[in-house]
Amino acid sequence: MSAVRSVRKGLHLLGSSSLARPASVAGNGASLLPRQLAASPRALRPAASSIAAARPLPRVTSLSAQGGVRYASSAAPSGPVKKTQLYDLHLARGAKMVPFAGYSMPLQYSDLSHVESHKWTREKASLFDVSHMVQHQLSGPGALDLLMKVTPSSLDKLNHNQSTLSCLLEDGTGGIVDDTVITRRTDDSFYFVTNAGRRTEDLAFLQAEIDTYKQAHGPDSLKWEILEDRALVALQGPKAASVLQSLVTPDGANSDLSTLYFGNCRELHLTFPDGTTTPQPLLVSRTGYTGEDGFEISIPTASDATLPAHVTELFLSNPDEVRLAGLAARDSLRLEAGMCLYGSDISTSQTPPGASLTWLVGKERRDPATANFNGASTILPQVASPKTLSQRRVGFTVEKGSPAREGAIIVDLNDESRTQIGVITSGLPSPTLGGTNIAMGYIKNGLHKKGTEVGVLVRNKLRKATVTGMPWVESKFYRPKA
Repeated sequence: MSAVRSVRKGLHLLGSSSLARPASVAGNGASLLPRQLAASPRALRPAASSIAAARPLPRVTSLSAQGGVRYASSAAPSGPVKKTQLYDLHLARGAKMVPFAGYSMPLQYSDLSHVESHKWTREKASLFDVSHMVQHQLSGPGALDLLMKVTPSSLDKLNHNQSTLSCLLEDGTGGIVDDTVITRRTDDSFYFVTNAGRRTEDLAFLQAEIDTYKQAHGPDSLKWEILEDRALVALQGPKAASVLQSLVTPDGANSDLSTLYFGNCRELHLTFPDGTTTPQPLLVSRTGYTGEDGFEISIPTASDATLPAHVTELFLSNPDEVRLAGLAARDSLRLEAGMCLYGSDISTSQTPPGASLTWLVGKERRDPATANFNGASTILPQVASPKTLSQRRVGFTVEKGSPAREGAIIVDLNDESRTQIGVITSGLPSPTLGGTNIAMGYIKNGLHKKGTEVGVLVRNKLRKATVTGMPWVESKFYRPKA
């Protein structure tokens, strides 16, 4: 969307559940699905020859709102709206708070409009509160086996403190339960983050899988912890590394961020202006949901509940380089970078190949004779024969005028009956591209090639759209030089 003309109009960019089941109307915490986060290259070589039944095009379900916010994944959380550890700081900094994924979250701040905040992130550095997301730790001799059952990733190939983007898969169907970033801390210890709006579903899913595993391998085979005593912030933008480096407590080579590459993490202390340091190390992961270089920083609160606020104020001590940013900028940044929002762009209705995310399936895991992850019998034939899929997730550039937003129907320009051939799942005017209307959605297989012109029904008017490669704004992740 362009500049936020009103808060309620601005909230349209948070999406609704066009891909989820009819009851699915709650928000997600915004994890990411960039292809670039894979820990190693994902070969797309066919792994099987059998053909899976094609899935139908996504249904457009009724859109539900609560307090003006469109939710984007599971059923709307019941009970009181929760607050992150930074809630008071958001209010003090002039945030417009909205209910999102069961939490009161900042949409934007009084010092910058949505577009200004978006551009600030692309040019300098923005700090996002993502403490609503769910941080997990899974350890024990069965941790690797359990995670390799519920995801299609080659987690056994990860080095210590290395991450990969992955997804939790339904058993049998191979549908995407949630997207997640998984970090291997040691041989048998993993840290991972899942979406706030999928908390209920994810915890039930993981509990059932863990209980089954323990029944077969003993109660000491796994230890699962929800890290409720940790806040999470994301520092994103081209200035992020220099800002963070100036605050890192010197500790030899470990404190040099030039050796911390995208998809890796490290425990670091920060130094405050008075010379004191953080009482516990912070888990700093070089990753993010904007396409920019940046870091997600997990902050322990067990020994000091005020530490998240103190760390945040430390980052904000140089307002010429770092500003707070909210959900509005977060959503437009991730769409420009071609990243998915759970419940809008992906759901249990899609397998990874069905969501054009075949690269999530590790190349070492594509042999049907040895594949043992959930849904492998459905997913591997789709990997081998993508032409059997009924639809593809693609990007669109839409002609000038009102943007094509989530739920807009895609039709064949040459078909006067306007038969549906797809649906938009995310869409808004791109701030970086001067307001060009961009969108993501699903389209009938065969019409997914770049340059294909289609029609989109926007406010009952037929608008021309062109299938476009993603991302619209190239990612700037920090990697070793070749």
